[in-house]
Amino acid sequence: MEQSRKLDSRFSVGRDKLEEIVKLVKEHKVRKLIFDNKLKPVQVYNIAKKTGVEAIDRFQLILEVFAHRASTTEAKLQIQLARLRYELTHAKEKVRLARLGEQPGFMGLGAYEVDIYYEAVKRQINSIREKLKKIKKKRSLHRKRRKELGFLSIALAGYTYAGKSTLFNLLVEEAVPTGEGLFTTLSTTTRLIELSGKRVLLTDTVGFIERLSVDLVDAFRSTLEETTFADLILLIVDANESLQTIERKLSVCLDTIEKIGAYEIPLVIALNKIDLLSELEVRQRMEAMSSITSDVVSISALENINIDTLKQQLSKLLKSQIQATITLPINDETLSFVSWIFSHAHVKKVKYEEDRVKLTFEAVSDFVGTILGRVENYGGVLTEPETST
Repeated sequence: MEQSRKLDSRFSVGRDKLEEIVKLVKEHKVRKLIFDNKLKPVQVYNIAKKTGVEAIDRFQLILEVFAHRASTTEAKLQIQLARLRYELTHAKEKVRLARLGEQPGFMGLGAYEVDIYYEAVKRQINSIREKLKKIKKKRSLHRKRRKELGFLSIALAGYTYAGKSTLFNLLVEEAVPTGEGLFTTLSTTTRLIELSGKRVLLTDTVGFIERLSVDLVDAFRSTLEETTFADLILLIVDANESLQTIERKLSVCLDTIEKIGAYEIPLVIALNKIDLLSELEVRQRMEAMSSITSDVVSISALENINIDTLKQQLSKLLKSQIQATITLPINDETLSFVSWIFSHAHVKKVKYEEDRVKLTFEAVSDFVGTILGRVENYGGVLTEPETST
């Protein structure tokens, strides 16, 4: 139902419209009312009192969907944090209304005084923040370790239900949860893949959505920030929608990328689900994307269409690697070191001589520095590193 008028301070909608809603609730045995606009506690209270059922707004609906989808400890903590921050801003009003009598779906607060309830919520928020800090610190250590090992990284981003997890599964040959609902992915999943000989970390992230409240952005910042540390962002767009919808959702994605501070990272757009479109429709969508970036690839993650082309594009845009050649004496210690290089860098050439082994490899500059720093310890020599072509 829609109504074009100034929001009513008591019920959000007008009184006559509310009477229509009351009738529909009874006729269809409605259990919950969902409002697209924000609801104040007093409006929630009044609507529940008048209709006999719970009323929630868009923010609370998203929280419920998130709670249903959450599978990891971090995701559950983030949802609790967003919910409690919401409760804190409405604490005084909720306590006052609760004293007037509990309503259907309205949280019972008993005889809590405002200050007691307020402090209880604040303690819970602080406790959750401390737990999330520990998880964030652990993730930071993982990122540092990956950088030391020389791994490049790609972050999968996009509007929710664009097909990120389906593409992720295809690229890593695994099966993270996918589905037709929103927000199938609420926590990051990272796997190692190979692109043109380069070992790359691919991370699947939470989907974007328009009008995402500041509280939710802040709550999921630790998850979203994985995008800010990537060497490349792969932005997935659902091509099986109208051009107007595509442009609107793409704008939301680009705005979110800017908000989290990832706007300077190279971007590749993958127009997904082209198996559902005609050639003309694909061309129209490709042309529309060209004003944003020249790096656009049309694909179908479900039907494995143009995936090799996408991989080539990603490999081309990943930052330049350094090439170096080292010569080491052959012994058990250095052979173990050579094996380690094979597993962490792109070895282009290896030549075994009588008592020495010559190795040419490529890796990101930081990792090349790590390798070269160890070469002298093994009695080896090296050439000056050069940028790979």
